[in-house]
Amino acid sequence: MDTTQISRRQILVVGSCNTDMVIKAAHLPRPGETILGGTFFMNPGGKGANQAVAIARLGGSVTFICKTGSDIFGHQSQQLFEEEGINTSYVFSDSGNPSGVALITVDEKAENCIVVASGANANLLPSDLAKAEEAIELADLILMQLEVPMETVCFVADIAWQKGKKVILNPAPAHPLPADLLHHLYLITPNETEAEMITGVKITDDISAVEAARVLSGMGVQHVIITLGSKGALICSDGEAEIVPALKVEAVDTTAAGDVFNGALTVALSEGRNLKESVRFACKASAISVTRVGAQSSAPYRNEVDIFD
Repeated sequence: MDTTQISRRQILVVGSCNTDMVIKAAHLPRPGETILGGTFFMNPGGKGANQAVAIARLGGSVTFICKTGSDIFGHQSQQLFEEEGINTSYVFSDSGNPSGVALITVDEKAENCIVVASGANANLLPSDLAKAEEAIELADLILMQLEVPMETVCFVADIAWQKGKKVILNPAPAHPLPADLLHHLYLITPNETEAEMITGVKITDDISAVEAARVLSGMGVQHVIITLGSKGALICSDGEAEIVPALKVEAVDTTAAGDVFNGALTVALSEGRNLKESVRFACKASAISVTRVGAQSSAPYRNEVDIFD
C-alpha cells in the first residue's frame, strides 16, 4: 500500500508515561533478602506512551497528553516522544510529583514482581485537560487507558462526546467503569480479564466472549472489540459478532502487545478503514511486537506491517 496517498485523521492519546526499571536475578527476593549479581536495564513504558509511540511509528498523526515529573525521567520521555514525531505540546510537567516508575524484578523462570509508583500520572487532572481543550477540538479520534485518574478519563470522554469525537477506551488495567463513561464511547477494547470485570460474564470460550461483548453493547458502547491473545480479537458491532484470528508467530515477549494493538487499531480507523480491516491491521502489528523484547522498543514501523503476512 502506498501510505503517502492515505488521508489521515488526527489522533489524540491521553494517558500514562512511566520508566520501567528492571532487574533480572536468579530468584525473587524474600522479605529482608538482598540478592547480588542481577542485571539492570531501563525501558520507557506506560500504556499511554506505548500507544502513542506505536501510533507514530505506524504513520499516525498523534498528539500525546500526559504528565511527567520535572526530573530526568520526565526530560528523557519528552525527548523520546519528540524523536518519534509525537506532538508534545500538551505534555505537562509536575514540579510536586516525580515521574511514574515501575520497579520490576524478574527471575530465571520469567516470573516477576512489580511495584508501580504512579507519581505525576496520578496527578493528571481535569484541570490540566481543560487547558488542552484545543487538542480535543482538533482530534478526530481519542484513545485513552486507565493508568490516569478515572475522573480525567470521564472528563475527556464527556467533552469529546459533546464535540462529536470518536472515543476509544482501552480499559486497562481492569477497573469498574461508570455508566456515563460507557455511553460516551465509540469503541471499547478490553481483553478477556477486563471484559469479565466490566460485564460479570466469565469468558471461557467463543460463546461466552460473544455474550460478554453483547452485554457491553447493552451497557451503551457503540462498538466492542475483545482481544483474545493468541486467538485474535472478537468484534461485536450492530448486533453482529465475528472473530478475526491472530497471525501465528513465535512469541518471545508479550509486553505491550495490547498497546501496539490499540495504537495500530486507531491508526487504521484514522485512515478510514472499517472495523474488520482495522482489527486485521492491529493483529498484524501486535504479532510483530511479540517477536521482540520490550515495550516501546517492540512497536513495529509501518513498512514492517504493510509487508507482513
